Amino acid sequence: MNRFAVAAGILRDADGRVLIAERLGDGPFQGMWEFPGGKIGAGESAEQALHRELAEELGIGLESSRHFMHLEHEYPDRAVSIDFFLISAWRNEPEGREGQRLRWVEARGLSDANLLPADRPVIEALCELEAVGIRSG
Repeated sequence: MNRFAVAAGILRDADGRVLIAERLGDGPFQGMWEFPGGKIGAGESAEQALHRELAEELGIGLESSRHFMHLEHEYPDRAVSIDFFLISAWRNEPEGREGQRLRWVEARGLSDANLLPADRPVIEALCELEAVGIRSG
């Protein structure tokens, strides 16, 4: 089974919405949605990979990010180890530089967004984060 290490960014705008990107290609996940990011290269940290991937995919430069959660997921043909980062500040407006569509979605709407199975545990964590923010804010 192939194993991949991945870094993914959770961009949150001023209204608390989250950016998701459409999966391209002809694989089994084509047309589904994901948090933007990609594979961690040899000799790269998760944070370095995140900066590189988001510059390539979205044309943005990260200014503020923090590690949010780590999870592992097994698909029938591959296993992924994903480090998710919360991103609250960046340079430039995100755009789908590889032809992918982008959408801003409220955290509670992510469960209906057809996200990749590996991204599903993040939805609950983001909703909890949002609830805590609302109660304390």
